[in-house]
Amino acid sequence: MKKVYGSAAEALDGLLFDGMMIAAGGFGLCGIPELLLQAIKEAGTKDLTFASNNAGVDDFGIGILLQTKQVKKMLSSYVGENAEFMRQYLSGELELEFNPQGTLAERMRAAGCGIPGFYTKTGVGTVIAEGKEHKDFNGETYILEEGIFADLSIVKAWKADETGNLVFRKTARNFNPPAAMCGKVCVVEVEEIVPTGSLDPDHIHLPGIYVHRIIQGEHEKRIEKVTTRQKGAA
Repeated sequence: MKKVYGSAAEALDGLLFDGMMIAAGGFGLCGIPELLLQAIKEAGTKDLTFASNNAGVDDFGIGILLQTKQVKKMLSSYVGENAEFMRQYLSGELELEFNPQGTLAERMRAAGCGIPGFYTKTGVGTVIAEGKEHKDFNGETYILEEGIFADLSIVKAWKADETGNLVFRKTARNFNPPAAMCGKVCVVEVEEIVPTGSLDPDHIHLPGIYVHRIIQGEHEKRIEKVTTRQKGAA
């Protein structure tokens, strides 16, 4: 089965449709599948629901799809650093389902393992718990969270072999593995594709069984907030 494609547009061919749900990796500006997001923007696919920790910033990450009004709903943990996100949400143009970070990651991971739901104490007694099933275990109250079963996963890794085994670099690992697991189809962009068998099995972070299509490309290394000290400061 061919997994390596020549471009983001080729890798997404036949997968996009209006109203779909997409799980996207990344945390802040780290590990964002920027090439695939740009291809989705250029395809013009609309009414999208994204499950992602955040929406990048105004001109990077999912933020570029907010600018073009292609996103209908976000399932997110952190919604700061994006003025257009805030504007659309406060004006009622964008739906938001807020999730604690651990809950969002586990909702993705659970779906990838075929688990439809799980109980957690996180969010009990808050707005997060409103409308959700409550159940007591050993005298403690838990709420039921459902797995996120996405139509498509888009993630970014450091290296892949031709069968789709992935290695992530440092904090770019973040939400990428669970996001990759929960989609019906997973498309990955990487910095380098290496021959099959060249990756140490003990160093593989996500096995190729979860990966359907791969592209290699150049990526921008952004810093979300540059903090420096003045020359001569202690």
